[in-house]
Amino acid sequence: MARGKILVIEDDRDILNLVAWHLKAADYEVLKAEDGISGLDAALRDKPDLIVLDLMLPGMDGLDVCKSLKRSKEAGATPIIMLTARGEEADRIVGLELGADDYVVKPFSPRELVLRVQAVMRRAAVPGRVEDVVSVEGIAVDPQAHRVWIDNEEVVLTATEFKLLLELMQNRGRVLTRDRLLDRVWGYQFEGYARTVDTHIRRLRQKLGAYAYLVETIRGVGYRFRERSGS
Repeated sequence: MARGKILVIEDDRDILNLVAWHLKAADYEVLKAEDGISGLDAALRDKPDLIVLDLMLPGMDGLDVCKSLKRSKEAGATPIIMLTARGEEADRIVGLELGADDYVVKPFSPRELVLRVQAVMRRAAVPGRVEDVVSVEGIAVDPQAHRVWIDNEEVVLTATEFKLLLELMQNRGRVLTRDRLLDRVWGYQFEGYARTVDTHIRRLRQKLGAYAYLVETIRGVGYRFRERSGS
């Protein structure tokens, strides 16, 4: 039985087939698309468990595909890993802010990409250990159901945002370094990825709305979730 269904949207056929081969070797079912429009259609129609999305695509670029998916009620929570060229840092940050969960820089190792896919899929999976609902102020997180409520209204977080919020709340009052968050949430530590943490924190704060102040920046170190108002 396949470990999950992965949609790869990439216009370079050699890269597309290489990525597909390695994902199939890792026991994933793979769907393929070679342009942004057909990729978006496949994502909405076939409901993959994760999407590997190139930024530079004909017809509709990867950022627009990502934006459309995150606005979609059916596919908004689908994890996305972006494939980017080395010189596209600004596009990578925009992609993360739009809702992508991770990115891999070209040229890349197919094995590294498979590891990233596995890491994101683990974050999206329901936790095996049953935990009580974690609540602080008006925020409630149910780890087992993978659901979040703010002032009793459910909000949709990506798999990475959910894991990041849960990690912060379970360690409220403690300062968590960026390296610690990369290790616990992303499952790896690579030079230059601290910016990824900052971007996800910024996006998470936007979704927390009036409770964004609970996630404090500890300059030069990392982040801390307040234990209570005024703490």
